[in-house]
Amino acid sequence: MDWLWPALAIVLIVEGIGPLLFPTRWRLYLLQISQMPTNQLRQTGGVLVVIGMVCLFYLS
Repeated sequence: MDWLWPALAIVLIVEGIGPLLFPTRWRLYLLQISQMPTNQLRQTGGVLVVIGMVCLFYLS
């Protein structure tokens, strides 16, 4: 469990870079995401989870 807090910290840093550096573009991006159909949003999330798990498996 020593990896959990550093991993969460990295996620927060990566997620915060967009709104910090490009707030207007980030707002437009979130507006586009909010207008996506639910199924497309769910599929996108699933693909990102699978990519993340594969990377975690092969890179650790």
